[in-house]
Amino acid sequence: MAIKVAVNRALTAITALPTAAALTNGNLTLLTTATASSSATLSFASNIDSTYDSYLFKFYNMHPATNDASFTFNMSVDSGSNYNVTKTTTTHRAYHAEDDSEAVLEYDSGQDLAQSTAFQGILRFIGNGNDECGSGTLHIFNPSSTTFVKHFIASGNTYYGGDYSFNDFTAGYGNTTSAVDAVQFKMSSGNIDAGTIKMYGVGDKQSWL
Repeated sequence: MAIKVAVNRALTAITALPTAAALTNGNLTLLTTATASSSATLSFASNIDSTYDSYLFKFYNMHPATNDASFTFNMSVDSGSNYNVTKTTTTHRAYHAEDDSEAVLEYDSGQDLAQSTAFQGILRFIGNGNDECGSGTLHIFNPSSTTFVKHFIASGNTYYGGDYSFNDFTAGYGNTTSAVDAVQFKMSSGNIDAGTIKMYGVGDKQSWL
């Protein structure tokens, strides 16, 4: 078997090792972790600024105190004093029953918003049984812009209390040219009994996950 080696001519452009900043541009940087324990809300009111062009929230095993509650979010332009950004959104979902009695792909018109300040659902109908929860991601793009609206994409999977797998997809924009500087999560009803949310800054060269 031949051994392949680099030739000098291929190395002439390397003059220094990559800087720490250059490496960070291609990574997710963990900024904050919030863990629920019978919590009414989980809020991120710091570290959302112009440091990164986008921010990724990953939520793990979100478990509601109330059966069939939905996991929701909203944004703030006043450092968390109010979570009421006007949003227009679109949603669709796929779901499948454990007993194979139903398998559906549909637009979810009951969950979309049209110029509303309400909290947007991103995980629907999570069961509150001991083994039931929902997990997923929310990606917010360029929240510090004072020129453009604030686009976001969310997706996740839920163990619905009726023994279904619900796969939710939500996208839209916060219709504001003010900088978004805080994000809050809560259940549509009752507390967040348990779960963890991690907020990451997304480097310029990191693709969306």
